[in-house]
Amino acid sequence: MTATQASPELLAPAGALPIGTGWRNLADSSEIVFPFDGSAFAQAPVSVAADSSDALDAAEAARPEVAALTTAQRKSILSAIHDRLRDDAQRFEDLLVLETGKPRADCRTEVNRTIVTLQATAEEVSHVTGETVPLDLQELGRGMIGYYTRKPAGVIVGIAGFNYPLLLATHKLAPAIAAGCPVIVKPAPNTPLATIELLKITRDVLDEHGVTGAAVQLVNGGPEVGETLVRDPRAAVVSFTGSAKIGHLIAQQAAPRKALLELGSNTGFIVAADADVEAAVDAVLRGGFYANGQACISVQRVVLERPIAAQFTARLVERMSEVVVGDPRDIATNVAPVINAASGERIFAMVDRALTAGAEMLTPAQLPEASELGASVPPIVLGDVPRDVDVWCEEIFGPVVCLTTVDSVDEAIDLVNDSRYGLQAAVYTSSLESAFAAIERLEVGGVVVNEIPGFRSDIMPYGGVKDSGVGREGPRYAIEEYTVTRMAMIRPKARS
Repeated sequence: MTATQASPELLAPAGALPIGTGWRNLADSSEIVFPFDGSAFAQAPVSVAADSSDALDAAEAARPEVAALTTAQRKSILSAIHDRLRDDAQRFEDLLVLETGKPRADCRTEVNRTIVTLQATAEEVSHVTGETVPLDLQELGRGMIGYYTRKPAGVIVGIAGFNYPLLLATHKLAPAIAAGCPVIVKPAPNTPLATIELLKITRDVLDEHGVTGAAVQLVNGGPEVGETLVRDPRAAVVSFTGSAKIGHLIAQQAAPRKALLELGSNTGFIVAADADVEAAVDAVLRGGFYANGQACISVQRVVLERPIAAQFTARLVERMSEVVVGDPRDIATNVAPVINAASGERIFAMVDRALTAGAEMLTPAQLPEASELGASVPPIVLGDVPRDVDVWCEEIFGPVVCLTTVDSVDEAIDLVNDSRYGLQAAVYTSSLESAFAAIERLEVGGVVVNEIPGFRSDIMPYGGVKDSGVGREGPRYAIEEYTVTRMAMIRPKARS
């Protein structure tokens, strides 16, 4: 069965994107390719910088209407989007498999998480509140009443990565609606289809609620399309998920306006001497290769305390046969080709440099010749990885796990912290002392104990430190990022 034969129906108008109040027909398009076999299965409309400017015009014009939506209206809109996506879950799953090339199990998880995110955001709408402030703490405030409310920040620009296109777009779109902000979404150019379909559902719901379509728009194209959005002062908040390099550039372009950045990492995974070794091995098998390793919190750097290092390594290598490589349409597949040949070549080059520097290939993977490089990267485990090679220091974003050994949990924590990244990290241990040492000392946005570092509940505050980003996602926390406080300071009777 080819990708074309398996393609689900696309409901959005062909050749058009939701720009302005309607759907704009565009002259240009690009092929969307199934990473597994390289076949083109769909065409996606491609916009230009002028379309971004028009989207900003429309969003700015819609700002008063969107800000005036009642709590009940915002909740009803989000609940209706949730219901329709839930009822259409299978089609979205099929579409994600084709455009991302992720295994079906991972795409099913993405759709389910998207549904939960929409439901949670709808529930969070009624919790957008303020607080009273005791102004009389200072004498000049005696007799005054103070409180603040949260007001929509303005136009939101949401730029999503290719690895979880539907979920990442939803984490930007849904909180924007909840906060009363118009939003312009820009998906990754090679994975725009599921996001366009999400916008089709959203636009239909908005229309049924009597709300302008300009409340939610989408542009798709190259860097100039996004840069036009980011640089414009009408974009009050820019929310970006992607690489650290591009995120830093976006922050510079958006300044002095707010930029929320969910960037990369080279996730640390500590296995203490008192850990359940079999459970820790299982966690690496689950957490190192899901989404074809293309997840910013997948296991990359495994730091083993010396007493269990040999046992852990032997069991991991022995169990690598459980990682099934194959067609992502098959529910049994764990690893399929990465997003494109360029990514595969980058990953192979990083692994090759590590091997040249002295790392050991622990899996039977044979690196291909230069002429055979492509998107098919087998699951790879490297041992004794030098700590100055890029496969250890940088984010590999592929199905590669690196092992090293230390003499103590304290040393392991120091080693994990010795990174420019800090998104999430994990520790396997049976010791509360070690667990809390990791929680207190690891310089990351989230610490996971006795579970994969890729654990993410979509309602929790999610984000990193250092070069892994700034700001937090999760419905409640994104709504806070998309709103500003407005302080009221009232003297009931004017002083004479």
